Amino acid sequence: MAHSPRMLILGEDNQQVGALADQLRGAYEPIVPGSMEAGLAELRKDDVSGVCLVCDDKDALSAAALLLQHGGILQQIPDGLVLLDASLEIVWCNPRFQQLAESDEPEVVGRGFYDVFGTPDILGPDFCPFHTALGSGTASKSTLRIGERSYYQVQATPVLTPGQAAPNMVVVLVRDISAETLQQQKLNAIYQAGLELGDLAPQEILEMSVDDRIELLKSKIVNYTQDLLEFETVEIRLVDQATKRLEPLLVSGMEELAADRELHAKPQGNGVTGFVAATGKSYLCEDTANDPLYLPGAPDARSSLTVPLILHDQILGTFNVESPRPGAFTENDLQFLELFSREVAVALNTLELLVAEKMTTASESINAILREVARPVDEVINDAARVLDRYIGHEPKVTERLQRILKHTRDIKQLIQKVGDAITPKGSNPSIPPRPQRPKLRGKRILVADDDDSVREAAHELLGRFGCEVETAHNGDEALLMTRSFQYDAVLADIRLPDMTGYECFCQLRDIQSDLPVILMTGFGYDPDHSIVKARQAGLKAVLYKPFRIDQLLDEVEAACCNSVENTIHAD
Repeated sequence: MAHSPRMLILGEDNQQVGALADQLRGAYEPIVPGSMEAGLAELRKDDVSGVCLVCDDKDALSAAALLLQHGGILQQIPDGLVLLDASLEIVWCNPRFQQLAESDEPEVVGRGFYDVFGTPDILGPDFCPFHTALGSGTASKSTLRIGERSYYQVQATPVLTPGQAAPNMVVVLVRDISAETLQQQKLNAIYQAGLELGDLAPQEILEMSVDDRIELLKSKIVNYTQDLLEFETVEIRLVDQATKRLEPLLVSGMEELAADRELHAKPQGNGVTGFVAATGKSYLCEDTANDPLYLPGAPDARSSLTVPLILHDQILGTFNVESPRPGAFTENDLQFLELFSREVAVALNTLELLVAEKMTTASESINAILREVARPVDEVINDAARVLDRYIGHEPKVTERLQRILKHTRDIKQLIQKVGDAITPKGSNPSIPPRPQRPKLRGKRILVADDDDSVREAAHELLGRFGCEVETAHNGDEALLMTRSFQYDAVLADIRLPDMTGYECFCQLRDIQSDLPVILMTGFGYDPDHSIVKARQAGLKAVLYKPFRIDQLLDEVEAACCNSVENTIHAD
């Protein structure tokens, strides 16, 4: 005998529900549950052919039928939906919740909500969302962590059953927020990594050399790239702003030929790295075998991602990662690497600022030492010149001993300068321009005659900075004595010396050495004795005005030294 179709009848009015059941009996087998929970349990059975809802409100009847019928909206929504009783046992759920639960048990109805997820971590803000909803009668929200990489947001809404003062059921919406949560965590981790990249304690700065700090920074970059971004192959190159050459700073996982390859910041012929360095645009290479820009890097690389290192709109270099899988990098990977590269650029800049500060400190220290040493050294040389002038030709042994004293005295300043060059740190970033050089001045011996201490000190500092061996005289007599005793490449003399005019000094210097370059100095063009005019008529080539402009001082001395060399060559 065939069974009649089973019809589930739900409603709030028991008389209306009973009357409808009597009318349907015969054509259908009416099912009248005693509660909503029992009705939902019946609904989950495959043999229920339909649902009858008894309701006086037509709009409510239409909405309820749309929600509850088998395969309806509640079954199709993308979030998990579950109905819990007061003991937090599952009364009903949609298929999406079953997927989110990933339960080994085929049936989750009747089980505790938290048991289905294997006792997850409750992250808040409400650490008892279901009890809050049941107890307060208001909705509550929280976040659950399941395992290491799954995060679910749960929103609990209490359900009031007619005739009861307090809710005894709760509807829970379960939404998978793993992707956005993990992305935010990675963004936060990148920010924290950036802080740690540039974080150097005062003790570390004091105890670590520049090379040590560079190696520490490189190791941090590799660790964060592999552990945080999960990229195994790393290559960072920095742009030499003068030559546009891309100098390797950090290479991990690249073939040796690729690491040693000469690349420049040019869009053509220099691979993806050169293109990114030239344009400042990131480049996602999804298939290295078919990308015209790609040059072989990591072994078996099938895809790569390259972003620029940019600071204050200046391209410092490039950051490249590669993978053996084609299409391994996503737009999220690109975003993460661009963010991390900004932190790397800031860390590199911080490191270079420390290097620049140390360079400046070392230079200032050496200059201060040289300033203090210059005066007593000049006094020794002046006195030695007077003694030498008396004994030369008469006491060979005394003369020889004095020559040795002079040599050792002059070596003092050169040794201080060499020590300064040795302790001055060199920057790791080729974008920092080197200190301007004047190779034509290095090793040139310059005599400065002036009775003003500040002028003599300035000459020591400005010319000594570029490798000149500066010696000074207080007056014209000392200048003539030292010119007779020693060889100079050029002489700078004030036009108003205590014992003679600039013109007189110029003429007597030329009498001692006819081709000796002489530069006269004057303050604000003041020349009551017309020394400059007379000296020009006698062959003077250059005049300097005090206070010195450094570029003019260097240019005039450099030109004078070059003329001296040319005159020597012609004389030979």
